[in-house]
Amino acid sequence: MPVSTTSATASGLCSFIDESPSPFHVCRTVARELDERGFTRLSESQPWEQGAPGRHYVVRGGSLVAWATEDAAGATPFRVVGAHTDSPNLRVKQHPDFVVAGWQMVGLEPYGGAWLNSWLDRELGISGRLSVRDGNAVREKLVRIDDPILRVPQLAIHLSEERRGVTLDPQRHVNAVWGLGAEPRSFLAYIAERAGVSAADVLGWELMTHDLTPSRVIGRDADLVSAPRLDNQGTCYAGLRAFLAAVDAPGAAIPVLAMFDHEEVGSQSDRGAQSDLLPTVLERIVLGRGGGRAEFLAALSGSVCASGDMAHATHPNYAERHEPAHRIEVNGGPVLKVNQNLRYATDSSGAGAFALACAQAGVPLQRYVHRADLPCGSTIGPMTAARTGISTVDVGAAQLAMHSAREMMGAHDVASYAAAFAAFLTPEPAP
Repeated sequence: MPVSTTSATASGLCSFIDESPSPFHVCRTVARELDERGFTRLSESQPWEQGAPGRHYVVRGGSLVAWATEDAAGATPFRVVGAHTDSPNLRVKQHPDFVVAGWQMVGLEPYGGAWLNSWLDRELGISGRLSVRDGNAVREKLVRIDDPILRVPQLAIHLSEERRGVTLDPQRHVNAVWGLGAEPRSFLAYIAERAGVSAADVLGWELMTHDLTPSRVIGRDADLVSAPRLDNQGTCYAGLRAFLAAVDAPGAAIPVLAMFDHEEVGSQSDRGAQSDLLPTVLERIVLGRGGGRAEFLAALSGSVCASGDMAHATHPNYAERHEPAHRIEVNGGPVLKVNQNLRYATDSSGAGAFALACAQAGVPLQRYVHRADLPCGSTIGPMTAARTGISTVDVGAAQLAMHSAREMMGAHDVASYAAAFAAFLTPEPAP
């Protein structure tokens, strides 16, 4: 029977986000819980044991794929919940140090469609990973500094000609202050010191800022969540909770959780949704169950993917920016996203699969269409569908302030979103 309940909660989402300031930390947070539930991490560079069912996952940088095959045969179809681990932010440049007017600065570059004004006047930490020399090899070192070491200062209103706000130049106006220039220090040397490695051994880095304000359940009735990175860690958390519920109540398909890095910049990377990560892992799952190429293609033909990414709730201050016939409410249930120009991958078949899952989970379903006179964003859905040939449906949970440094969603939507995913992952056999 489909799973209708999960352990997903608003406070659990807040803890998940606060533990996961970068895509690499998202994967570590998820991997830690998978390990506790008896999953085994596999290496893509090593042969996988043939014919052995079980619970496994792989990590490729900031991306992770997990699955369970206890009751599966070679041509058993997949049910995939997809998400992305990255969020828009400000990232450290390769030569970050410079001094202006006596201030020591750190050069930052916007990543993805960051809503730049929301990053001003916030206490910022640093997270990401270093590539560190280890003899004749290179090893990865995760970095997380939660001290308020950076701040991007706003211009005083008295110095602005516009008075209503400054138009920000991403080259000049989003660099961070981290000290006074009288005694300049190397920012990367400071990061290396905090990471416990020699600065001379740091060969590469992917470092990004994160807002240090903790995630909170807020509102008069404690029915809202205020947090950074809800897009798309809201889906990562709900997908993980659903996946763990589904593997304990297997249905007629192999449950898969696929979380990709780099969605916010187009997914075209070694670990993005346009990479070979998902199709390669799915094929190796089939091979490990004793199937061949024919069984793999048969499995794909019967598979369905729910591409989860957050959705736009109707904004109370900008209601005219939304399609008037498609009002979306927070705490109104999961959102089915449709775009006739395939910015979302949903077709009627995929819509039917997810609508049925919501009905089985006992949660309401909302249907979203973007205004036809505004450009519509996209997701991993169309890319996943094109790369695998799997029927794909785009869904989300409603939120406000998407791509802001701090976003907001409904507290009750966390559980309903996860419950819909859990039911989706555990379909009943066709009659």
